[in-house]
Amino acid sequence: MQADLVVDTKGLACPMPIVRAKKALDTLEVGQVMEVLSTDKGSVNDFQAWVKQTKHELIKHEEENGVYKFYVKKV
Repeated sequence: MQADLVVDTKGLACPMPIVRAKKALDTLEVGQVMEVLSTDKGSVNDFQAWVKQTKHELIKHEEENGVYKFYVKKV
């Protein structure tokens, strides 16, 4: 999947992946996609809750070799 912006939060614990993602998402235009990379297992639940709260769209999330990838579309 093609992302307009990649935010690397690997090695950071909650709540930093969400904090960094929010800051980055603020720089995007509506309709653009941000990819967030995280190694924090808790980020799976955190991102699902965060996009529900903010009304943005979690297009997809996957895990590969201990790295969680989240694709968030700004609405």
